[in-house]
Amino acid sequence: MALSKVALFGGSFDPVHLAHLSLARCALEQLGLDRLLWLPAGRPWQKLEAGDGRGLASPEHRRAMVALLIASEPRFEVDDSELERDGASYTIDTVRARQAAHPQEQLFLLIGQDQYARLHTWREWQELLGLVTLAVAARADQPVCASPEVQAVAHKKVVVQMPASPISSTRVREAASRGQDIRPMVGDAVAGYISRHRLYGAPGPTERELNGHS
Repeated sequence: MALSKVALFGGSFDPVHLAHLSLARCALEQLGLDRLLWLPAGRPWQKLEAGDGRGLASPEHRRAMVALLIASEPRFEVDDSELERDGASYTIDTVRARQAAHPQEQLFLLIGQDQYARLHTWREWQELLGLVTLAVAARADQPVCASPEVQAVAHKKVVVQMPASPISSTRVREAASRGQDIRPMVGDAVAGYISRHRLYGAPGPTERELNGHS
C-alpha cells in the first residue's frame, strides 16, 4: 500500500499571509500531497535565542488567523502540537511524534531557502535529515543551496517552485500599525481579524466594518 504523503509547514505565522498560502498550494500540487499540516510555533527557539524583543501575537491569535486563511482547502489542516508543547518548539520533536503516531506516512518538511541554508543550526538536524524529505521553496532570485555541513550529510530534497512575492509578516505588521489596507497581503478574513483584535497596533474596526460592510 502506498504511503500517504503529508507535509509539515511550521512557522511563527505572525501573521500568516498570502505568500505562505501560495507556497503551501504550490507544495500541495507539485508534490502530490494528500495533506499539508500547518504548525504554528508555540515558542520559536531561534527567535528566543536571538533576543527578539518584539514579542509574538498570542498562540490563540496566530492559530485563529491560520485557520481563517486555509478554511477553503480541505487538504490543509492546523496542527496544534507545537502550541501544546511546553517549552521551546523544536522541529525534531514534532517529526518524531508525528512518525510515532502515523508510521504509514511519508513526511515532507516544507521550508524556505533561508531555513535550508541554516539548517545545521537546528536541534539534532542530522537525525531530522534522515526522517523527512525536505521540500525547499525556490525563490526566483536565490539558488537553493545548503551549508557545507548539510551538504556533507546524505538527505532527500525536492524543490518547490513558487511565484515571487514581496509579502512578508514584517511588511504586514508595519502596514497594519500604520492603518493601511492589508487585505491584498493577508486576505479579507485575516485582515478583519487583525482589525477586530487590534493586533500589531492596527486601529480597531470602523462601525461599517462591524456591521458587516467591509
